[in-house]
Order: sequence, then C-alpha cells, then structure tokens
Amino acid sequence: MNDKLAILVGGGPAPGINSVIGAATIRASLSGAEVLGIQDGFKWLIEGDTSRVVPLTIADTSRIHFRGGSMLGISRANPTKSPELLAKCLDTLQRLGVGMLVTIGGDDTCFSASTLAKASQGKLRVVHVPKTIDNDLDLPQDVYTFGFQTARHIGVEIVKNLMVDAKTTSRWYFVVAMGRKAGHLALGTGKAAGATLSLISEEFENPVALQKIVDTLAGAIIKRLSQGRTDGVAVLAEGLVEHVRTSDIEGLEGVERDAHGHIRIAEVDFGNIVKAAVQKRLAELKIKTTIVSKNIGYEVRCADPIPFDMEYTRDLGYCAARHVIEGGTEALISIQRGRFVPVPFAQIMDPVSGRMRVRMVDVTSDRYKIARSYMLRLKAEDFDDPMELARLAQASNLKPNEFREKFGYLVEGDARHSMAPLKAAAPHE
Repeated sequence: MNDKLAILVGGGPAPGINSVIGAATIRASLSGAEVLGIQDGFKWLIEGDTSRVVPLTIADTSRIHFRGGSMLGISRANPTKSPELLAKCLDTLQRLGVGMLVTIGGDDTCFSASTLAKASQGKLRVVHVPKTIDNDLDLPQDVYTFGFQTARHIGVEIVKNLMVDAKTTSRWYFVVAMGRKAGHLALGTGKAAGATLSLISEEFENPVALQKIVDTLAGAIIKRLSQGRTDGVAVLAEGLVEHVRTSDIEGLEGVERDAHGHIRIAEVDFGNIVKAAVQKRLAELKIKTTIVSKNIGYEVRCADPIPFDMEYTRDLGYCAARHVIEGGTEALISIQRGRFVPVPFAQIMDPVSGRMRVRMVDVTSDRYKIARSYMLRLKAEDFDDPMELARLAQASNLKPNEFREKFGYLVEGDARHSMAPLKAAAPHE
C-alpha cells in the first residue's frame, strides 16, 4: 500500500532546509504517516536505487531546524530529461511504498514535482516547498522564498566589513552576489548595507553591452573621486552575465551547463572580467585605482537560518505535510499574510515555456527607486549642473563636453527610476 510520505531536496542549498524537513516529519508522524527521507534529490530515484533512503522520526528531526545545510543531501538531477527517467523515478517511489511526496527546491525542482504528479495519474500526491536564496519564484512581491532573508543577513555582514576595509585601504570592491536570473539578493544586500551602488540585470536592456556595465561602474568611481573619495563597494548580481551579449565575454559559448540547461555561472569569472574592463577604462582616462573582485554565495547557502527563516520554514513544513496528508496535491506551499495558501502548479507555470515563471525585481516599484536614489552613480542632474559636470570632468581628466560624450548615454531614461511625489497608499479595507 502506497501510504508513506517521502521528502526530498533538489537544486542548491538554502538556509532552512532542515527546518522544513523537521516540521514536515513531525506533522506527518503525528498523523500516523511513515516518513522517508530521500537522499540526494532525484539522483538515485531515476537510477531505480531504493537503498538511498532513511526513515525519519520525530526524535531524529526535532532539533535540526537550528542547522544549515541539508541532512538529506541535495542534487540537481532532473527526472524530466526523458520519459524513461520519469517512469523510472515513479516506479522507484512506488516500490518504496510512497504515495505522498514533499519536494523542497526552486523552479527546476518545482517543474519536476509538477511533471511527476501529472505522470503518476493520481497515484502520487505531490506538494512543493519553494526554496531559493535568489527569491525569484513567482509569488506575491512581499512573500519571500525561504533562505533569502538569512542569505541577505550574512551577505550584509560581509559587505559591511568590506566597506570598512575599502575605506581603510582606499580601494574598491566588486562584490558578485548569487542570483541566476533575478537581482533580489544583490539589491537587498546592497541596499541594506548601504553599499555605494548595486547593479542588477533588470535595470538593463537584454542583451546588454558589457561596456555599459563597465561605464556605469567607472562613472561611479569617477563621481566618488570627484567628491574626494577613492573607495567604494559595488554589489553586482551574478545574473548579469546571462544578460551580457555573448560576443562581449570570450569563452561564454563553451561554458558548461547543469542538468536543467542553465549556465554554471560560478564557472564564469564575471567579477574579474568586469574588474579588468573597468581598470582598462579608467587607465584610458589616466585614473589609477585598486579594485578587488569578491564572490559571495557559497558562504551564505548553508548558513544556520536566522529566526525569521526558522519560524517561516517550520510553518511551510507543517503546511506541506498537512496539505498532502489531507489529500492535497500539485500545489506550491505558501504563507501569505499569515495564512496558508496552496498555489496550484498550473497557476504558476508559464503557458509558453511550461516552466515556473520567474519573479524579477520590479524596477518600477518605490522599493527599487528608493534603493536607486541612495546609490552613488551618475545621474541626469549631474549633467544638468555645470559645476557638477566640471568636477566630474576634472576628476576624469576630460573636458566637460568630452565627459558628456563618453558617459552621458548612461543617464538616458533616468526618469523612470526617480521617485514620484510621495502620497499615502489607500488603507486596507
């Protein structure tokens, strides 16, 4: 009889995974269900291996919510790559006696969960708990994916220390933050820490010329220099690399891809590519500066969750187990305004691609515009004020008209990032 509940984790690590596993195990066990932990995501299931499974009990999991990482391991194995793998995965789960499955992961794992549920034709009930430090799953803007807040918290501590080091040593840091497509983590980290500026792919056209990113950073360094400062910290979203014209980055065509077809961004040394290009641009203007490239991502993915994520993930795990035990299936588990909301898979899938929609940073929102207003970067008013333009030109060893010619294009369309006059939003009914 297929009445067991299984839990597996796919994708990359995120703080709070163990908390979901623990809460789901406790809730399911209290309902009398036998719980199995599937090791290493779909990796062994698609090979027909039933030995990579561990029984989960309340005693095993009641205190694991304090710890980062995943007690079940993790992998990016993709059961949807072929009908044969999908059938093998379903057969393995059936042989294990599993009739209920809780998957924990991002958009790729969600797609796999949705495909499995449909292929089972009702024999397997599946629910998915959204996990990613990228915060890019298609949920309402103020509903975070678990792990994001912890990753941002750790990222802010790193950036804060780098800001002190930058000022002490008169250098710049280019900090590349994780975020495969969306810039939530880079923007959230940079804004909270008060970094000099943050760059995310959403603010640029797609594809974007590498030169525009380089000039944006060079312009910020020049503006800072015109104010008597030789230091700063810029936070860059790693997803920028997927928006840059392929022809602008040598070797990008040959970069390895993962099981879901995504570029392994970690293999593209984007920070140092940008650093070298910015230094070259500044050298053309006879400006010497020290720039250090720093990637942050692996440091934050397996951190112990902060209390926000501990509480949040315990709620998600509880709701996931309860929903699937009570007959729910094919749903993303979410907490919205303090209430459990199951979101049907069909509602979050893009009808064109068939995959889960990605939530990007809304660059028209006040939240983004406020972040933008605090950044030190070239703005339209810098070119409208003759004195400011003269200072910028002097700092870059150019004449004002030459500076405008080289950097003026960066502020075209600046008005869309400016705050409108503030007015109170209507109170909730």
